[in-house]
Amino acid sequence: MSSRRTERLLNLVICLLHTRSFLTADRIRDLVPGYDETPSEEAFKRAFERDKEDLRDLGIPLETGTNSAFDDEPGYRIARRDYALPDITLEPDEAAAVGLAARMWSSAALGAAATRALRKLEAAGVELAPLPEGLQPRLEASGAAFPLLAEAVHDGRVVGFDYRTGAGAEASRRTVEPWGVVWWHGRWYLVGHDRDRDAVRVFRISRIVGEPSATGPVGAVTRPDGVDLTTIVASYDRATPTATARVRVRDGRGHGLRRVATSVAADVPGWDIVTVAFGDAERLADLVLPYGADVVVVEPAEAVDVVVRRLRALAEVAG
Repeated sequence: MSSRRTERLLNLVICLLHTRSFLTADRIRDLVPGYDETPSEEAFKRAFERDKEDLRDLGIPLETGTNSAFDDEPGYRIARRDYALPDITLEPDEAAAVGLAARMWSSAALGAAATRALRKLEAAGVELAPLPEGLQPRLEASGAAFPLLAEAVHDGRVVGFDYRTGAGAEASRRTVEPWGVVWWHGRWYLVGHDRDRDAVRVFRISRIVGEPSATGPVGAVTRPDGVDLTTIVASYDRATPTATARVRVRDGRGHGLRRVATSVAADVPGWDIVTVAFGDAERLADLVLPYGADVVVVEPAEAVDVVVRRLRALAEVAG
């Protein structure tokens, strides 16, 4: 839609909102800037019909009627009671969920938009209680890559970026037809068709080096029918362990860990050593911490450090 037509639609909405009486098409042509540019009566009628359809498609309630029984030509207006949004009322758990979601963006590129949304909720009387510091949501930083990738997905454009497959790995150039971005277990992923490898690939956004660049025309990329992005990411997540951890588990405890273990061996009396494959230390901490004192990470040091840091944060919250 051109900027001129968008401006005309906005002027039409403003005009119909600020009238109590029904305005005929001829009166609207005289009052609304933009319609005076139509070269003929027939051109105005076509433009006005398109604009009415656009308003209805946008969910704007266009009311039709007459001001008296003697009027032959129908008029139009927008009733404020139908146009205005109702008051926002959230239950405490709903408000907590909204606040939690907004805080997840606090360190991301869309943090400013999230902050504005929170301010509007607070102005409407919604109270968002702060969370304890140790229980703040964890969202990995994706830098400037996320909004650029989201825009490329929306526009259907090919993207190019430098990507590291893991810690210490050299970045390599990738050219991808993006299908979508997916939030999965605390991380953002890009799913698409990798042109260089001619295959479907999943990319962790935090491993993208620098800013992606969009190339090619808008609309060149479309997601294939029937593709479930979340299923693709879930399969990738299960299939890519990059290290193993040795975890000491108390006898008769940690059954979930034992089920996914690659090996279980007796250790000191009352304890077993369970070997677990993992791809991310933070994710491993999510797995072992619910077992409390019945599970202790022994190695690698990276995983031990993450668990200790998380336990200290919880201890501080507890006083």
